Amino acid sequence: MGRSLRVALLSYRSKPHGGGQGVYVRALSAELRELGHRVEVFSGQPYPELADGVPLTEVPSLDLYREPDPFRTPRPREFRDLVDVLEWTTMCTAGFPEPLTFSLRAARLLRGRAGDFDLVHDNQSLGWGLLGLRRAGLPTVATVHHPVAIDRDLELAAATGLRRQLTLRRWYAFTGMQARVARRLDGITTVSESSRRDVERHMGVPADAVDVIPVGIDPDVFRPGTTPRDPATVLVTASADVPLKGLVPLFEAVAKLRTEREVRLVVVGTLRPGGPAAAALDRLGLQDAVRVTGPVPQPELVRLLQTATVVAVPSLYEGFSLPAVEAMACATPLVTTDAGALPEVVGSHAGVQVPAGDVDRLAGALQLVLDHSSLQDQLGRAGRTRVLANYTWRRTAERTAGWYEDVLARRAPAGSAPAC
Repeated sequence: MGRSLRVALLSYRSKPHGGGQGVYVRALSAELRELGHRVEVFSGQPYPELADGVPLTEVPSLDLYREPDPFRTPRPREFRDLVDVLEWTTMCTAGFPEPLTFSLRAARLLRGRAGDFDLVHDNQSLGWGLLGLRRAGLPTVATVHHPVAIDRDLELAAATGLRRQLTLRRWYAFTGMQARVARRLDGITTVSESSRRDVERHMGVPADAVDVIPVGIDPDVFRPGTTPRDPATVLVTASADVPLKGLVPLFEAVAKLRTEREVRLVVVGTLRPGGPAAAALDRLGLQDAVRVTGPVPQPELVRLLQTATVVAVPSLYEGFSLPAVEAMACATPLVTTDAGALPEVVGSHAGVQVPAGDVDRLAGALQLVLDHSSLQDQLGRAGRTRVLANYTWRRTAERTAGWYEDVLARRAPAGSAPAC
């Protein structure tokens, strides 16, 4: 192992369950610490659940999107400074302020502690405040899981009406800032070759300047179960109810299957009231066949994966797909689309692949796996083997630490020796 590094790991929101940011921050910080590095997490609300020994510095916002009162109106005494005013006014004008306002707050904290860290690692806030850290002499890098401009384009394609389209463009206005900031940082990493191409296309960062470091799972937690699988259960994890996740095509595929056989769908996540997925559920009359769990703690997620017959990943785009890797680690067979990085992540032996958005092919693939136990076993074994070889958090941390060293070496003046 190389020298011990002091890392400030930034995340503008770190929901512990049901979202990738909190999982990434917890797992990466824990594994880097196990490798001998000193990591301090700086996060806005919701705050992450971190492993023992990893300190958390809270970077409080107005928390305007918290449950159960999103888009709330803060009390006057909650406003502390001009950044709070910026956050509030941006929300009131239909924008999403958190990436910018978090970066400004984090930069304010870190400028006074520049000597405490060798490097700042941002988890896709990509706000203007990061450039101030670079000017203060702190090497600053970022992980881009995938360009959020892709989410914007998919939502715009699904939007009906000019007002909805204008609102979406305003909401996603921060993506322009993210692209400009990404081009000026000391290093960018992403999670797949597919995402590397998308970062170049949508953010203007040359592909050869982007390092690929896949994320992973803990194979001792996500592992095959010992209880029989439910022979009619399909599971899908939806970290957000947006068109990108492909829930509507999946509901339509389940409705087709229901005309020929018994099938139950478990949705790990939450449906947006009045959103397209909730409307499809009502339109298709699937209330008795679909269970929506809401956010679940990790042990319950593992149990659900271990007892499902097949996991569906119906996404219209994925920069990586941690849910696919979690399912493979539990030896649960997959049915996925060919969108984004899914073919790269899943490979050719751990799942059945269909064209994104093709309801008939999706229904046929689910029926194929549900009806053939030998295929289930074959896909499950291949998935577990693939995860152990490629997608563990320890391997992610080792690659990330090596990337830090490369970035610091590039920034070091010619002839200087690295600090110990």
